[in-house]
Amino acid sequence: MRTLEMAVELYQGDLVARASYLATLHPEELKRRTTAAARDKDAAALWSLTEAYLTTHGQTGARVSRHTLRVYGQAVRTFLTYATDNAVNLLNPGANVGALYLRHLEAAGKSAATVRVKLAGARTLYKALRWAGATTADAFADVRAAPDPTPAWDKRQPYTEEEMTRLLGAADARMTALLLLCGHTGLRIAEALALAWADVDLSARVLTVKNGKGGKTRRVNLSRSLVTAFEALTGRDSLVIGGGADAARERLLWLCKRTETGNKGFHALRHYAGTRLVREGHSLDAAARHLGHASIETTRIYTKWADDSLRDALNDW
Repeated sequence: MRTLEMAVELYQGDLVARASYLATLHPEELKRRTTAAARDKDAAALWSLTEAYLTTHGQTGARVSRHTLRVYGQAVRTFLTYATDNAVNLLNPGANVGALYLRHLEAAGKSAATVRVKLAGARTLYKALRWAGATTADAFADVRAAPDPTPAWDKRQPYTEEEMTRLLGAADARMTALLLLCGHTGLRIAEALALAWADVDLSARVLTVKNGKGGKTRRVNLSRSLVTAFEALTGRDSLVIGGGADAARERLLWLCKRTETGNKGFHALRHYAGTRLVREGHSLDAAARHLGHASIETTRIYTKWADDSLRDALNDW
């Protein structure tokens, strides 16, 4: 079985190969193909163009994550469906196309985060169309999503200690390791599922996250209970947990139903890790390093969830 490192190299190599195929075409041929794809609203061809643009000119280049490609791919296809249903000329869009698409997303009840991702994907499609020389238009140049009125700390609450105890009490060995991996190290679900045994040092109680968010690599300390959970896993393949994110979410949903715990998703386990660190008195800087936050302002949200002083004071009123 090939190692994770080999798989990542092959993935990046395939990505670069696909991008190179389009990027090395004669400019007129690339323009011709893109124009035809835009005319026919060919979702596969237009996503290939967008992927090639992201790989060639995107901020993370060939290190763009599978997650980013997946959500941008969905965003491009969502916009193309809208464009087809509303007879939008992609290469010569009307002045209000971008704004109307934004209102369409809002009217459909999409969350502020989803709207931002959908707009980012559509914007990138237009960058790719301009890169190919098929148009000079930018349907989303002046389109801005409305700010989210919901405070960040109210959007997705972390699991409580009681909820975490219930989940762990009913989980099998593999699910226990996954819960602790996300809830103690704060790994995102994609990072947790991709973790290889080669990147885990149980004796030193540390693991290495490779190709995390933004293509970054970081080292994370392990709790004693997580080390014990890892040691309990048998038949170690190359990946510690492995499997797909959808299957993992199904297992979490089943576990939450079994324990009568509200399903808050895997990211709430990451929030649990950050909140617990802050509640136990660790600095925001330490919590940011542990979670791999680029900015300490991202970590500051955990002070809201960790501050029980007002609630405790009201108990005595």
